[in-house]
Amino acid sequence: MIASFRHVVGENPVTGFAFALFSLLVLAALVGPSQAPFDPLASDTMASLRPPNGLHWFGTDQLGRDIFSRCLVAARLDLGIAAASVALVFLVGGFAGLAAGFYGGWIDMAVGRVADTVMAFPLFVLAMGIVAALGNTVPNIVLATAIINFPLYVRVARAETVVRREAGFVDAARISGHRDMSVLLRQVMPNILPLMAVQMSLTMGYAILNAAGLSFIGLGVRPPMPEWGIMVAEGAGFIVSGEWWVALFPGAVLMVAVFCFNLLGDGLRDVLDPRRRT
Repeated sequence: MIASFRHVVGENPVTGFAFALFSLLVLAALVGPSQAPFDPLASDTMASLRPPNGLHWFGTDQLGRDIFSRCLVAARLDLGIAAASVALVFLVGGFAGLAAGFYGGWIDMAVGRVADTVMAFPLFVLAMGIVAALGNTVPNIVLATAIINFPLYVRVARAETVVRREAGFVDAARISGHRDMSVLLRQVMPNILPLMAVQMSLTMGYAILNAAGLSFIGLGVRPPMPEWGIMVAEGAGFIVSGEWWVALFPGAVLMVAVFCFNLLGDGLRDVLDPRRRT
């Protein structure tokens, strides 16, 4: 695996850049709150709406808060929401798709109907409705983001399981006396994990964008908590008057994070897919 990773990164500098950017985002999420140069919640009206300078690299907002510090601290919240929602939908949707593809019958029909029901709604509108009904708290944002991604994981896991349930190694495991659950967890699931890992990386970018979108329209994280979507929403009104930095830098960080996970998905596919290891 390490040799394959080195080969892929060496052959594709874009993939190496994606992994480096991912490491930088994780580092910001881990140490950002403790290393931020300013308190992200402390306001200073005497320093409000100052453009980027040597002291405030991204400038200050309408309350005099340092935008760079707020972007840095927001990385933990946004990445945390995305990671939690992706982990939840991987466990629920992934295992539901495994069961549907392996057993078929009424299980396949029930899981398929649930996925079709979710897909019947515009996904962001569905997330808005869930958060509006349950309340705009972080756990509810995680839940809403997981629900709208449920059909993706179900369909990927089911399709890959259907292909492999009649494979020779599965028949050999059954002949050896393994029960269905053992075959499913020890033979089928490890063989679909690489594709699921790629799906998780791609969904991370969408989950970040979804959380920021909910915050942008007022249904996500509540101010004054630093969050990229909130910061873009707060700065949008100042673009006309010339204070472009208030919305530009949080939006740029959000764009870079989503772009990173999209590139990372392609890199993971190259690293984990045995057919691409040449």
